[in-house]
Parts: sequence; structure tokens; C-alpha cells
Amino acid sequence: MHLLNTYEDQQDAEAAEKLLTGPKRLASDRDDNEVIYRLFGEPTWSNFFKLDMYDLQELKKLVASKKSGESYDPERHRSILSGLNSPANTYDLSIPEHWL
Repeated sequence: MHLLNTYEDQQDAEAAEKLLTGPKRLASDRDDNEVIYRLFGEPTWSNFFKLDMYDLQELKKLVASKKSGESYDPERHRSILSGLNSPANTYDLSIPEHWL
């Protein structure tokens, strides 16, 4: 398991935890008077999508528009794909071909 995200609100953290598939764990840390919730889980594209991370939901719409021949923003598409290189390298994930 890896740290996937942090939250300042317990309800948000618990709701996010319920979205994940696979092993998961929610941990809290207290810093002075503030509590931070750390969400650990499997670093998969599916889990990142469910957590609304890395603009994956927007990417899904762009890819669907591109495949159906509708107009879409190719520059934004490239920008999102470029941003996916960081999590792909960090978590040893490959970017699916159908996203390109």
C-alpha cells in the first residue's frame, strides 16, 4: 500500500476510503490542534479515477470525444497525459494506450 491522498476532514477521508478497491487503510496524525487523515491504498488508475485525481475524469471525457469524432481540446489532452508521467513513474504504472 502507498499513500494516495491526504485530507483535513474526517468525513471526506472516510468517503474516499469507501471508494477504493483493494487493500486500504485510513490513518490520522495530529499536528498541534490539527488532525490530518492519510489514505493508503493500491496505486491503480482505477483508484486514482475514483478519488478524482490527476484529471482522469476530464481525460475520460476528452478520450471519448476524440474517439467519437467530436471536437475536443488536443492541447489539454496532451497536458493531462504529460501530468500522468509523474504518478506513472512514482507507482510504476503504464499509461494505457487507449488514453493516448
